Amino acid sequence: MFLRQQKYLARVAAMREIVLKGRGIVEGCCEGEALVSVQPISFLGGVSPVNGKIMSKNHDLYGKSIKDKILCFPHGSGSTVGSYVLYSLAKKKLAPKAIINQKADPVVVVGAVIAKVPMIDGIDIQQIDTGDIAKVDACKGFVRVAKLKR
Repeated sequence: MFLRQQKYLARVAAMREIVLKGRGIVEGCCEGEALVSVQPISFLGGVSPVNGKIMSKNHDLYGKSIKDKILCFPHGSGSTVGSYVLYSLAKKKLAPKAIINQKADPVVVVGAVIAKVPMIDGIDIQQIDTGDIAKVDACKGFVRVAKLKR
């Protein structure tokens, strides 16, 4: 455990922080590892309700799990049933910790509301990379991103 803690502290020391302002959609605060896509996500048919992994073969996150991630993508797509898929993922503890969008989509908003997943939009997700540590405050409408110094 001590070695793991040392690695975490070394990683945090090698980071710089940026703050991105957006619009809180579903209130809540959390922190976690960002998982970023440049493509829209459809929860119905695009995310496995069994294991929480992206299952669209042509998607840039194919095979990645959204569980406990800060899921960043431009906007949602697909059927209104996608809202219930997100809710189902939350009930199975497979949902993301938070959702960050450039533009909120009604299907994703409804899913985030019923699943109680904090959500924020109006964020330039190109400022966030997979693996960054994101602190989401959807009550105040901002995201603090700890980025690895490059």
